[in-house]
Amino acid sequence: MHTDIPTLHWTEDGQPHEARWHSEAGLPPPKRVVVADDQTNADTALRLTSEGTALLWRGDYHNARQLLVALARRLDRPPRKPPPSPAPGTDSLAHAFHLQRKAQAEKARRLNLVLLPFEAHYALPLRRAPEVRTACDEAFGPCETPCVLSLRELLGAIGAHEWRLKGVEVPALGARIHAHYGVFSPVRGEYVDLVANTPLPSPAPELAFDLGTGTGVLAAVLARRGVRRLVATDTSPRALACARDNLQRLGLAERVTLIDADLFPDGRAPLIVCNPPWLPGRAHSLLEQAVYDPDHRMLRAFLAGLKDHLTPGGEGWLILSDLAEHLGLRPRAQLLGWIAEAGLSVAGRHDIRPRHPKAADPSDPLFRARRSEVTSLWRLQPLAQPN
Repeated sequence: MHTDIPTLHWTEDGQPHEARWHSEAGLPPPKRVVVADDQTNADTALRLTSEGTALLWRGDYHNARQLLVALARRLDRPPRKPPPSPAPGTDSLAHAFHLQRKAQAEKARRLNLVLLPFEAHYALPLRRAPEVRTACDEAFGPCETPCVLSLRELLGAIGAHEWRLKGVEVPALGARIHAHYGVFSPVRGEYVDLVANTPLPSPAPELAFDLGTGTGVLAAVLARRGVRRLVATDTSPRALACARDNLQRLGLAERVTLIDADLFPDGRAPLIVCNPPWLPGRAHSLLEQAVYDPDHRMLRAFLAGLKDHLTPGGEGWLILSDLAEHLGLRPRAQLLGWIAEAGLSVAGRHDIRPRHPKAADPSDPLFRARRSEVTSLWRLQPLAQPN
């Protein structure tokens, strides 16, 4: 009998077992699985995960967490062999960035091999295990059958649940925004401040589009600034549900229409706002999709389609960090070239420096680029057509 539901298979006490496999990262079920417990140490886990073998945990829950922390520390140790030098002509920071991304992906792959067995409705049959059903239902949706997922993903769901309850204070709103699992939280407030403080086009727009709305924070800021009607789009069901929740909390739901759309909605608007991912590359998690985008696809699609969705005299607001430029991943001339190719001109630019901790952390391998980073709001308008 064939099924589309991925299944994990393993042997325990000489008997074959199977359970539904769940991976938010879209990873396939591990082919090799061993049962682990409180006697399994981090060095053993390091060796097994290096071979691609997963550890299905049957011991104490808190011991599993300690094992994961110890395994992460070992994976963070500098390699015995120095990393390869950059090829001639390669930017040293770009080389460091790619090495860091490769190391992060390998670390995530191996940490995701520490697995937990769940009974129906996310009951966790381990000693000292917490009640996690609410967090898992919010993150993954209901599950009425036994399943297996990684401890790392469970901890992510628990953390997301706590952040969802607590929320993030947004001074521009005088309120808190509550991010759902897998939706990027506005912890980096620079881009919010730019949208809150940049003068609106004149006359004040009655309508605006917010592309890739996420938590809905930018739509909320524009509504509070007096834009009467907004259309906010996203392709993520989680993001749309999150934005709806936040807008209802803020009393703005009637003024914002949420649409499942790949970037632009139908029609035109005098103001279109987009805060695309700012680094080229493949995302390794749901949250990373707000930061990494292969070949700047969303940025380029926004620029290419902007002119056809603006009303006469309208503006497109592109909010973008220049970190990719400082890392040697996208020269400023390339961005300006894409703007010109789209038939757009730059009417103005507003800049802000980052306030996040990494920008002041000299131990970060990318510190030299981060300390130079600027986030900008580019005011874009269609080029005037010759008579």
